[in-house]
Amino acid sequence: MAAPEGQKYDPAAIEKKWQRVWAEQGLDVTPEDRDKPKFYALSMFPYPSGNLHMGHVRNYTITDVIARVRRMQGYRVLHPMGWDAFGLPAENAAIDRGIHPAQWTYQNIDQMRAQLQQLGLSYDWNREVATCSPHYYKWTQWSFLQFLKAGLAYQKEAAVNWDPIDQTVLANEQVDSEGKSWRSGAKVERKLLRQWFLKITAYAEELLQDLDQLPGWPERVRTMQENWIGKSTGAQVVFTTEAGDELPVFTTRPDTLWGATFMVLSPEHPLVAKLTTPEQRDVVTAYQAAAAAKSDIDRTDDTQEKTGVWTGSYAVNPVNGAKIPIWIADYVLMGYGTGAIMAVPAHDQRDFEFARKFGLEIKVVVQPQGETLEGNTMVTAWPGEGVMVNSGPLDGIPAGKGEGQSVAAAIQWLETNGKGKGEVNYRLRDWLISRQRYWGVPIPVVHCPSCGTVPVPDDQLPVELPQDVEFSGRGASPLAQLDHWVNVPCPSCGEPAKRETDTMDTFIDSSWYFLRFADARNEGAIFDSAKVNDWLPVDQYVGGIEHAILHLLYSRFFTKVLRDRGLLNVDEPFSRLLTQGMVQALTYKNPKTGKYIPPAQVNLEDPQDPTTGDPLEGFYEKMSKSKYNGVDPEAVLAKYGADTARMFILFKAPPEKDLEWDDADVEGQYRFLNRVWRLVTGFIASPGADVGANGSSPPAALTKPEKDLRRAIHIAIKEVSEDIEGDYQFNTAVSELMKLSNALTDAQCTDSPVYAEGITTLVKLLAPFAPHLAEELWHQLGHANSIHREPWPELDPSALVADEITLVIQIMGKTRGTLDVPADSDKAALEQYARESEVAQRYISGKEVKKVIVVPGKLVNFVVAS
Repeated sequence: MAAPEGQKYDPAAIEKKWQRVWAEQGLDVTPEDRDKPKFYALSMFPYPSGNLHMGHVRNYTITDVIARVRRMQGYRVLHPMGWDAFGLPAENAAIDRGIHPAQWTYQNIDQMRAQLQQLGLSYDWNREVATCSPHYYKWTQWSFLQFLKAGLAYQKEAAVNWDPIDQTVLANEQVDSEGKSWRSGAKVERKLLRQWFLKITAYAEELLQDLDQLPGWPERVRTMQENWIGKSTGAQVVFTTEAGDELPVFTTRPDTLWGATFMVLSPEHPLVAKLTTPEQRDVVTAYQAAAAAKSDIDRTDDTQEKTGVWTGSYAVNPVNGAKIPIWIADYVLMGYGTGAIMAVPAHDQRDFEFARKFGLEIKVVVQPQGETLEGNTMVTAWPGEGVMVNSGPLDGIPAGKGEGQSVAAAIQWLETNGKGKGEVNYRLRDWLISRQRYWGVPIPVVHCPSCGTVPVPDDQLPVELPQDVEFSGRGASPLAQLDHWVNVPCPSCGEPAKRETDTMDTFIDSSWYFLRFADARNEGAIFDSAKVNDWLPVDQYVGGIEHAILHLLYSRFFTKVLRDRGLLNVDEPFSRLLTQGMVQALTYKNPKTGKYIPPAQVNLEDPQDPTTGDPLEGFYEKMSKSKYNGVDPEAVLAKYGADTARMFILFKAPPEKDLEWDDADVEGQYRFLNRVWRLVTGFIASPGADVGANGSSPPAALTKPEKDLRRAIHIAIKEVSEDIEGDYQFNTAVSELMKLSNALTDAQCTDSPVYAEGITTLVKLLAPFAPHLAEELWHQLGHANSIHREPWPELDPSALVADEITLVIQIMGKTRGTLDVPADSDKAALEQYARESEVAQRYISGKEVKKVIVVPGKLVNFVVAS
């Protein structure tokens, strides 16, 4: 149906209309048949905080464009959405507001779902999941039991990271580089607690090696994971105490064993109490207490002054029988290696500083070429290469890790003499999953005095969170206070037992959600393996760089474990990863006070603090409520509509780069969509317009204006397709849409079928970017079916080949006119065409042509006598 003449673009009405129609038609429901190639497009699902922010809008718009293009290209597409719904914010909100976390969470889910639907995102809402639903976490618990059966889940007492504000344990990955909690920002403390772990270290080598299977991931992310896994090769050597206790150490430089002059243990090492002599007891105990109050980050900070105390005991160096003192120092962590190190101060700077401070021996075992180092005169450690000295069987061997050098020789000597063995070690630690809070997945085990730790039988899952809880403050979990929930019969012997009251880290929930989407309504199993094997791996995953280690590493681990349990046949969950940049906004700060000023209160021509008059710093920074620089997506949608918001998000910057919010650019995209509206509706209203044309059959003989326009059309198809197929350069794709719009506006053949082809192509190419506007225009062009089920425009390579070019004719360097000539003309032909043209004849007739400059494909310049 043609648009009424003069009808204005009304995004609010158009978007509501088509969102309703799409929902009624089930347009985005995932196809069940397998007669088309599959494409799984996935955004990292959000925590339901209640309000979308612009980072969400960017993430989800990027993925939606990819999903829509793939559907038009003939793929069956899985594009789901869900909610990462457990976690401390909901529990803290419940405490602060006096409501149950479930009520708070489901309210927020309803609100955010409506906001997502306003954006016109093509989700299959039939597959929606919420991790806090018993229908979902039943299978989270079942997964945990699979880890338990495989020997990959265990409980042990360990020194853990404790968040004093949120009153819960944190995994190492959840402590930032400043030693603060990733969520509350509190300075993390150390505590000794009995906790549950998943044995991710059993997969360390495979997690490392399989990074090579992920060429579609950013190199930066793969490097971050490689560094976090932290593979190192060396040897394990066992020192002994004078009492005969063993102190194993791992070292990457076993060749320096002959230079070890003391040992250092972690303050938490289990032998510290036994090794501490009565004379040292008080000072050691005080030091242990001080170390427990520090975070791992603080303890391993190389800029901090080294501290430590002597236990009063000695160890025996196994390679030379030397008696060396045993110290404790907080820079050695119990969670890394064996919790004990051999100290070689001549060749390790940290050990050197420690030795100098406490007057310990420094023994040189590597002499650099051309120098002679003495332990008592060295001013810094020598970690470099050289020749081995003072090292018994290694003397004279070149120091280093290469073939025929000292490290390999040392390992061979240790193994031959039974003093040690070559070993591979990893920085990666097992994943601590216990959390001492309520709003999480209950760990499905029961502790029985007779049977020990007993898994809850599958037919008793889910172990549901009790609803009758009281939140009196941010202290211990209320689960431990519910006697009727805690006290249960042992599933094995029937005697009185107690449930586990810790809940799981919420990263467990997000480590397998992408698998559930393949079979989200299955009540009888975690999923149908055939369906998961059909859809997995995810073809395109989109999310923030902040999840490069935590979520992505854990998801890879989960996938491999479930594979080894026979549940799926993929090695890696995500084939291709896009880490989108942040959305930033102009921010104003008083450098004197550190106070942020809302931009609405700032005179942009002379930015000053309205309270103090101080000059303000203006800069772009990530949107944040605390910095008053946030932009509310709802306000943008209300003023401009979802399609404009989407177009701006896609046009402003490449997806992997940070995006700087600019109201003027938003307005610019709104004007562009209005131009498209006027262009298409103007065509529809024109006499004799072929509004049903698809542009598939252009005339055999085209005029030059038709050829030029058709070339512009197919250049747009080529460039937009390549921008999407390559690195998702949506910003340049939108630029190509603008160029095509301009070409149609300037076209001199508006009554031609080629023009109809151009209009049709513009609307189709626009569809993934501005889906509501494109759908409306498509139907006004007379089509009954959805544009989002139309095939993607097909490139005609022949249309790109110009059979004529426009030659510029210059006289004495000044342009005097143009001439259309065959595109394959050589220099001589170009000169001839130009010389015979009316334009040139007016200026050169009867005059001496002194020189002719020909630039093929561009111009001919005649230099004539004056």
